[in-house]
Amino acid sequence: MTESGPPNLSENDPAGNLAGRLVDGGHELTQRVYYEDTDFSGRVYHARYLHFMERGRSDYLRLAGYHHTVLAAQGLAFAVHRMTIDFIRPATIDDILTIRTGTVRTGGARLVLAQSVNLDGVELVKADVQVAMIDRNGRAARMPEALRRVISGSG
Repeated sequence: MTESGPPNLSENDPAGNLAGRLVDGGHELTQRVYYEDTDFSGRVYHARYLHFMERGRSDYLRLAGYHHTVLAAQGLAFAVHRMTIDFIRPATIDDILTIRTGTVRTGGARLVLAQSVNLDGVELVKADVQVAMIDRNGRAARMPEALRRVISGSG
């Protein structure tokens, strides 16, 4: 990663849409609910929402030019420190969900995100997520300035 901007990731996503899209204030990702995502009642199993939101966070970083492999090459990674989640309404098989991820606050080593899982504009799940940048030894590490600029909207 250079200071001039994010790398071209299109060779890993020829259709140009697997990673969702950057929008004002963050990122949106579309996901279909599959049978494997549901429990015996046909509703999405609660832990699967964590998977959907992890994909949203990962693809937000990917499109910002800082996929996990880029950070790992620098000896860095994000680790979830705290998450508060509200389950409002269930999703069911074949629903097309929109996972929204937005930056609330950035710090030296911390990033606070607001995430939601939506169906046709209706919020089903919402979460406040605090992640910490860590080094190879699991210690807090300063976030690269270029990444902080991009995800805070000032880059």
